[in-house]
Amino acid sequence: MEKFSLEAIARAQLKAARDAGAGRSASTVIGGHERVLRQTVMALTEGSTLGEHGHGGEATLLVWSGRIRLIAGADTWEGRNGDLLAVPATSHTVEALEDSAFLLTVAMA
Repeated sequence: MEKFSLEAIARAQLKAARDAGAGRSASTVIGGHERVLRQTVMALTEGSTLGEHGHGGEATLLVWSGRIRLIAGADTWEGRNGDLLAVPATSHTVEALEDSAFLLTVAMA
């Protein structure tokens, strides 16, 4: 069994994102590309984005801190501390409305 402190990982990723030129940082805590389930703590500084991308499975974003916007075509959803967003299967973008950390969970088909 493994145990992780998402709070500590989120804090570390926010610090790394603030120190990074691109304003983002990520750390996979469970799984990986070779596994069905992958959970990654991601951090974005205010104004930073994860450019348009897609994925091959089901995914959710659990906002740990801050505020983000998920954009898929003409649809947008905002999430803040504690919100869980279902990520659409279509191409989408994530932008930080303020310094934010979130848990991305992806289950590949």
